[in-house]
Amino acid sequence: MTRTPLRPLARVIAARQSGQNPDAIERENLRKRNEEQRDKLRFRAEGRLFVLGVCFFCAFVVIGARMGHLAASVPAEPTSGGVAELISATRADIVDRQGRVLATNLSTHSLYAQPPHMVEKERAAEELAKIFPDLDVEKLKRQFTGKRKFVWVKKKISPEQMQAVHDIGEPGLLFGPREMRLYPNGKLAAHILGGASFGREGVHSAEVVGVAGVEKQFDELLRDPARAGKPLELTIDLTVQAVTEEVLYGGMKLMNAKGASAVLMDVHSGEIIAMASLPDFDPNNRPRPLTSGDQSDSPLFNRSVQGVYELGSTFKIFAAAQAMELGLVNPDTVINTKGPLTWGKHRIRDFHNYGNELSVTKIIVKSSNIGTARLAMDIGAKRQREFLGQLGFLEPTPVEMVEAPTGKPLLPPNWSEISTMTISYGHGLSASPLHLATGYASLLNGGTRVYPTLLKQSVNKTGPRVVSARTSERARIMLRKVVTEGTASFGEVEGYAVGGKTGTADKPKPRGGYYKDKVIATFATVFPAHDPKYVLVVSLDEPVELTGPKPRRTAGWTAVPVTAEMIRRVAPLLGLRPSVEPGAEAAIVKASN
Repeated sequence: MTRTPLRPLARVIAARQSGQNPDAIERENLRKRNEEQRDKLRFRAEGRLFVLGVCFFCAFVVIGARMGHLAASVPAEPTSGGVAELISATRADIVDRQGRVLATNLSTHSLYAQPPHMVEKERAAEELAKIFPDLDVEKLKRQFTGKRKFVWVKKKISPEQMQAVHDIGEPGLLFGPREMRLYPNGKLAAHILGGASFGREGVHSAEVVGVAGVEKQFDELLRDPARAGKPLELTIDLTVQAVTEEVLYGGMKLMNAKGASAVLMDVHSGEIIAMASLPDFDPNNRPRPLTSGDQSDSPLFNRSVQGVYELGSTFKIFAAAQAMELGLVNPDTVINTKGPLTWGKHRIRDFHNYGNELSVTKIIVKSSNIGTARLAMDIGAKRQREFLGQLGFLEPTPVEMVEAPTGKPLLPPNWSEISTMTISYGHGLSASPLHLATGYASLLNGGTRVYPTLLKQSVNKTGPRVVSARTSERARIMLRKVVTEGTASFGEVEGYAVGGKTGTADKPKPRGGYYKDKVIATFATVFPAHDPKYVLVVSLDEPVELTGPKPRRTAGWTAVPVTAEMIRRVAPLLGLRPSVEPGAEAAIVKASN
């Protein structure tokens, strides 16, 4: 930068020669320099003020635009941007075959504490214990007064409890929104539904996951967002299920049984209309599994699916049907029933002495062990095993429940001739009531295999043929005579032509042998017998009927009356009208004048 001197030498010399004062030149040059510097500073200041004005203008424009956007938008609470947003609590409903809700979701709140923000920690703990009596007040005090920064108090609370916590006035007690699984019918169909619990949890949401039954079997399906909340439709009928459980509970108490089960199945499709197991539980408050003792004593144990028992004489119809299907006998073929039947050290006897011979039909009607064993000897072990395999007795049922694989039949280690004989009348092979219902449906529906299902079917799937339609019809006629002439006379329900077979099996001891005074009493039925629609299997664990002079434990006195009452109650609900049985012709009497 070139600076002009204040006293230029040339001008100073010229001024002196002309008699002027040289100091005036310096003062003039200093004035001009000061003015020039002043103008430069003014220009810089004006530029800075302009830039600052532009910045303020832009800021006011942005703030005004944001305020306008907020004024036009819907107000909403701020949400956390953490991991909790990734937790999906959405779960589809479960409904019965009529669309009635069995399981749904309920919006509720969780309660948690942040001790650093709490004011009166010990008082808050005491007040919470008053609202939630199950809480340990001393434990809460330790948690609140310790070093913890977060404490779960309750995973789910009611609106009334939420208001009561509000009234405590403690700023460190906070609420988080969440959904819980609700079973509006309480204990109804508890073993089928199973139950649900919380999986991944956050303050603002929780993942609902199935823990048992169809809730766990279809867990991924129920949580699939692609289904857009479409409910899972089951085969059971809510009304029929309620009546089934009511009658079964009354029968269990009346017959002094420790447990009971019932399976009602569509004979053609395998759809399970009702399935009950007692004792039961409330899935809204699912109990903990037993950590010791017999798991079958737990209310969580599903006797219909998981319980495998020797089902006694209900198996006899399978031996008779197979013998007829193989052409070895017909319903009128006479079989030697003189007893006892000896095989090695084993002796097979009948409950009563039925004489030296019976027809195949009478063997079923009278429930002869000896006659059934002789049929099995003619059939042979290999063919018997193959036939029972076709009916599904050699593997767990394929029903859509996580518990189904645990209901695996217990088979003899060596399927010998004596095993063949005892299995024919229901000893030596243990299966579940659902196995039995499936076997009866497959045998009596015309002879085609059915597969039990809890998912409502749009089209009936025809399985492989098990027996001919003729054999199936003959078996139904035999079972009908069991009710009209045999051991199940208490099973007659007017207008519904019930056919069935009783079974009373001694309970095995844990260390071998059988109890003398403990039985599993079962009645397996089909109705109407001439036009089969449904199969019903009712089983009582350790029943005893005490109204007579001595205790009676056989199925004819225990399971049969309970089953008859159940059919009497549920048949109208199933749309079955009482009708006159074909062949039941009224006697014609000639009138006299």
